[in-house]
Amino acid sequence: MSALSSVPGKSYDAFLFDMDGTLLNSIAVVERVWAGWAVRHGLEPEVFLRTIHGIRAVDVIKQLALPGVDPVHEAKQLLDEEMADVEGIVQIPGAVSFLNSIAPDRWAIVTSAPIELAKRRMAAAGIPTPRVLVSGEEVAAGKPSPECYRLGAQRLGVDPSKCLVFEDAVAGILAGEAAGADVTVITATHTTPFETPHFSIPDYLEWRVNAAADGRVGLAPAS
Repeated sequence: MSALSSVPGKSYDAFLFDMDGTLLNSIAVVERVWAGWAVRHGLEPEVFLRTIHGIRAVDVIKQLALPGVDPVHEAKQLLDEEMADVEGIVQIPGAVSFLNSIAPDRWAIVTSAPIELAKRRMAAAGIPTPRVLVSGEEVAAGKPSPECYRLGAQRLGVDPSKCLVFEDAVAGILAGEAAGADVTVITATHTTPFETPHFSIPDYLEWRVNAAADGRVGLAPAS
C-alpha cells in the first residue's frame, strides 16, 4: 500500500489509468441515465448513485437482486442510453497534456466501461487513444477484482507491482491495491472526500511525467 510520500520521485514501469472520474468527467451523463433507471425501479436516486461509481453496470444490477430484473438486459439498455448521451463530458484538468507526454508503451487505460462506450467518451473529452485499452467486457470479474489491472500490465509487458495506478473510486482503488500496484487518487470529481492512505491529487495541472533514461516513468511536481 502506498504511503503518502512514496509516489512523487519514484519510478514505475508503467502508468495504468482508470477512465471515468480519473481522466474524464462523465458524472453529468452517468447521473442522468442512472437516476432515470433508479426511479423506474423504485430506488432513491440520491442514495443509489453513491453505489455505482467504478463498477460495471451488470455487477451493480446483480448486487441489487431485484425480482424479475435481468442484469444483462438492463445493462445493455443502460449502455444504449449512455452511448447516446455525451453532453457535458470533459477531461479532468490537465489530463490530455499529461497523457500526451507519456511514451505510448508506458501507459494504458483500464476501465469498467464497455469498449465502445469508453471510446465514445474518450473522443468526447479529447482523451488520446492508448495502445492498450482494457474494458470491463474483457474480464470475468470487474473492479474491485484486480483482474483488469493485471491484464493491463500484462498487455504492456510489465509487472503490475511495478506500476502506478491512477483511480478515483473505491472499487478501483481496491483493484489497484490487490494487483500490488501503487495508487494515486484523483479527487477532481469527489463531492464528498473519503479517507485514503494513498497519495492524492485533484487533477494533473500541477504535475508532470518524469521519464528516466531507462524509459521508466514517474510523477513529479510541474514546477
